[in-house]
Amino acid sequence: MNSKNSSPLVPTIWLSLVTSPFILGFLAVSFLSETSIQLGRASEELFRGTRLPVLHFPNFEPEVEEE
Repeated sequence: MNSKNSSPLVPTIWLSLVTSPFILGFLAVSFLSETSIQLGRASEELFRGTRLPVLHFPNFEPEVEEE
């Protein structure tokens, strides 16, 4: 058997098999990070002070003790 001819071919096959899942994983992580950033911005807009109702508290004046 001649192992010299099949030896350079094996790393090439492995590299070609690993490339597609690596690229798909990279794209998935990129998409998830962008989505989480957008969700964070949307939740920040939701809890902004301009969109919350105004709460009217009664004026509370503490009793001052006179001596």
